[in-house]
Amino acid sequence: MDKQLPGTLFLIVGPSGVGKGTVIAHLKKRRPEFDYPISATTRKPRAGEEDGVVYHFVDRDTFERMIEEGELLEYAIVHNKEYYGTLKTPILDALKEGRTVIREVDMQGCESIQEVLPEENVVSIFLTVPDKQDLIDRIQKRGKLPAEEIKRRMESAEKEFAKGGEVCNYQVPSLNNKVKECVDKVEAIINSEIHAEDTHDINGA
Repeated sequence: MDKQLPGTLFLIVGPSGVGKGTVIAHLKKRRPEFDYPISATTRKPRAGEEDGVVYHFVDRDTFERMIEEGELLEYAIVHNKEYYGTLKTPILDALKEGRTVIREVDMQGCESIQEVLPEENVVSIFLTVPDKQDLIDRIQKRGKLPAEEIKRRMESAEKEFAKGGEVCNYQVPSLNNKVKECVDKVEAIINSEIHAEDTHDINGA
């Protein structure tokens, strides 16, 4: 897609455990006027999860059909098991209407989306952590994981951290017990980018 669209997609990027979901949850409360599209996944719903609220839950055959028919902006197999992907239509429709869209993705998803959408329509914000142990602690809080799984996730995280400054437009520290500061910085970036776009439109440049 070559033609620039009126809206902007802000990608909150980072490895598992870095705090992407937490930042999104706070932004939803602060800025309910933004669009927050949800993923499609083949994993089974957990207790209390409703289809269309946290995820669109589909079976494997349906997901693979969506891939074949080009219905996804990006997708990946997570933890060598389940498909997760970003639906194309809700995001494109919102961007065509000039809306602000917020979406969390890993580095692979970020790069895939950057290849599909015009550069002017995508702003990527990479969340960083101060050290490896901090990320390990966050991952382990989600549930006890085997040592091999922790190692695999950390190797993946290392690759993402190495690319963060190169691939993404901004980097924001995501520190333990300082969620508000992180969200403040992310929101400030979004506001700055939106203001810059409005000024650009007014000036007609």
